[in-house]
Amino acid sequence: MAGTTPGTPGTPRVLRAMNDRAALDLLLEHGPLSRTRIGKLTGLSKPTASQLLARLEAAGLVVATGTTEGRPGPNAQLYAVNARAAYAAGLDVNGDRIHAAVADVTGEIVGEYELRTPGRSAAGVVRQVTDALDGAVKAAGIALDEVRRLVIGTPGAFDPATGRLRYASHLPGWHSPTLLEELAAALPMPFEYENDVNLVAIAEQRVGAARGHADFALLWNEAGMGAALVLGGRLHRGFTGGAGEVGFLPVPGTPLVRQVTKANSGGYQELAGVQAVPRIARAIGIDTPEQPYVPVASGLLSRAAETHEDDPLYAELLDRYAERVATGLASIVAVLDPELIVLSGDVLVAGGEPLRARVQSELAELAASRPRLVLAAVPRRPVLRGALESALSTTRDEVFDTSR
Repeated sequence: MAGTTPGTPGTPRVLRAMNDRAALDLLLEHGPLSRTRIGKLTGLSKPTASQLLARLEAAGLVVATGTTEGRPGPNAQLYAVNARAAYAAGLDVNGDRIHAAVADVTGEIVGEYELRTPGRSAAGVVRQVTDALDGAVKAAGIALDEVRRLVIGTPGAFDPATGRLRYASHLPGWHSPTLLEELAAALPMPFEYENDVNLVAIAEQRVGAARGHADFALLWNEAGMGAALVLGGRLHRGFTGGAGEVGFLPVPGTPLVRQVTKANSGGYQELAGVQAVPRIARAIGIDTPEQPYVPVASGLLSRAAETHEDDPLYAELLDRYAERVATGLASIVAVLDPELIVLSGDVLVAGGEPLRARVQSELAELAASRPRLVLAAVPRRPVLRGALESALSTTRDEVFDTSR
């Protein structure tokens, strides 16, 4: 029998759902809007916009929130997305702590919690994850079953073939082949896992320096070096999830590192990683300790960014380090030819515009193409922000679907 069934593209139900989603996305982007403004932005008539808002309000997806003021004529009712319609959570895991956060459906963080895990043993990872999540949920003042989805960000990547975490030997307890099954049994909501640098790229793509770019690379430098590759708007993870593990990249200027996974290092990490900054500084006559690496390196580059015009030693520090960063980037550019490269992580961001400009200049001489380099624009907990943005994307697709 020819015909259509409920939910078929082109039916009134699906068209209404498409208009509903368009309106909700506009409210997320612009904040509170009037019926007239929603109609103009969506192209809907006033009666249709009114019906849409009434439908979304009845579904608990929008709420009336004040009126317009300071304009000619009567004040108009404003509408906003109902922040309490759904919640999502994210975890940022490293070797010292688990940072958890809960965001409402608008993206506002409503609860955070940090669980310190110094010197932890291999046992108890599932308990640590649930404790961190419970802490954030409690801080948000909601019930655990109100969280629709969780995204966990870790260094390295879970191999889809084995379920084991690879490229992150410094996370004890996270390498069990049954860990993902144990987490699924312990968590009351669906969860996903993602590489931490990939999540930084998601954050920069959604709310940061890469907004509007479908093809870009992101270089991260804190305790370790990593990259994220976004092609056609999608993350490229590779066969084992190891795409972007550029710290292992062999580069000129360092001895060839063999057995890189056992060494947990590689050529690019040795050349331009966090430990290289104090070593360069000491070699040119700047008195500095080497450790703790991230604070020391960030402090040196931050001071260099501030004083390089007056202090030739700090200008030389920027020059030498920029050359090392550009050396590895040249290999990435030769393969990917990205439109944009985002420099992120505490170490690179600390160098600011002076470091970015030097890397851009060096890269122009080392690479055939010339992508634009920009500094990261998500300043606070970018891994966690990316985890939340990833969880919210799926949550919104579920909650904002009014076709069902």
